[in-house]
Amino acid sequence: MELPRPEVKPGTILVRVAAAGMNPFDWKLIDGILDGKMPHKFPLVLGVDGAGTVEAVGEGVTLFKPGDQIYGQFIHSPVGEGSYAEYVAVPEKAAISHAPNSISLVEAAAMPTAGMTAQQIIERSGLKHEQILLLVGATGGVGSFVVQLAAMQGIYVIATVSSDEDEVRMKKLGAKETINYKKLSIEKEIRNRYPSGVDGLIDLVSPAEVFKALTELVVVKGVALTTAFVATPEVLKARGLSGGNFETQGTPASLDALTDAVDNGALVVPVGEVIGMKDVPGAISESRGLKGKGKTVIKIE
Repeated sequence: MELPRPEVKPGTILVRVAAAGMNPFDWKLIDGILDGKMPHKFPLVLGVDGAGTVEAVGEGVTLFKPGDQIYGQFIHSPVGEGSYAEYVAVPEKAAISHAPNSISLVEAAAMPTAGMTAQQIIERSGLKHEQILLLVGATGGVGSFVVQLAAMQGIYVIATVSSDEDEVRMKKLGAKETINYKKLSIEKEIRNRYPSGVDGLIDLVSPAEVFKALTELVVVKGVALTTAFVATPEVLKARGLSGGNFETQGTPASLDALTDAVDNGALVVPVGEVIGMKDVPGAISESRGLKGKGKTVIKIE
């Protein structure tokens, strides 16, 4: 739909959006995940992640100037002034920063939430060089970053996949082993390959019962983390595990660390598909069905 161009207010920047990155959080927003927690503005414009060019800056803005290419998490209060749009006004204090120089803005839009989630969840895990990580949900946007960032630290990654194509891609990104869950039982494979257990579990997709079963594969006093918010104290306590439910905290510092990794050539941005605005409803349906491969990015034209 056609909406008025946002106004630049003190402390905000007006961004001409080049691309918006899609995340499962976007459709969770539709379902009311922030209802009662933050004010909402309707009609609701979706989109947390974005990249674009600064068109104008409001009074008091010092970090950005017109012409700067920026990226990050555009979500702010009120919810509903998101990145699925040609223009968006974003507070200077949001989790935004200057975009990497070595990639396009379309690629940059794929990075913020997925990259920061991967970066922070690995840090939270505490896993060290040569320790073994079972990564469930490896082929999506977050998982593709986790594989790379963990491998960069020398962590031994076992990634779950659903096809031969996924296996090739995961190994190229740094996974040491894969398990095709369409053909094999993850539990049986891990028990056969690692009878004493893996050091850590990062699960990006499983419901509560599956997550609980997978924690049995982790060594006593190991770590198990989920982004699906299905961990309970009882499940962790049974094996003395640390970890639990994980939520990302977006910051400019986290974005700058990702930018450095990309510009140094150490990190590949896993763009799975670039779509137009008309394709968004179908892509949201695919995301709900956990069918995404890499990151889906909306090119705004």
